Amino acid sequence: MKKIEAIIRKSKFVEVKAALHKVEVNFFSYWDVTGVGNEKEGHVYRGITYSTSEIQRRYLSIVVNDDFVEKTIDAIIKSAATDKVGDGKIFILPVEDAYRIRTGEKGGQSLN
Repeated sequence: MKKIEAIIRKSKFVEVKAALHKVEVNFFSYWDVTGVGNEKEGHVYRGITYSTSEIQRRYLSIVVNDDFVEKTIDAIIKSAATDKVGDGKIFILPVEDAYRIRTGEKGGQSLN
């Protein structure tokens, strides 16, 4: 099992969620976060300069069985990309074990 953590543009969340459902990743947690990025210059809109180094993002936390890792990553990349600086990051972490509280199921079965 792996935990996939993705930080994406808030504006791309609906597309990412639909792409994840399409590859049968139907459960994940998410929350709004603010981060500091590498981009130093701001964007000008109607004469006002907005900082793009501190911008609202959505943080996704997804735990999947090993056979779902690649298709989950592909779904996120394809649906979240705008080809501009600030599209986000994906991190993959090992998950030692998982339990379904209701039934006591353990391991990969608890994710179904």
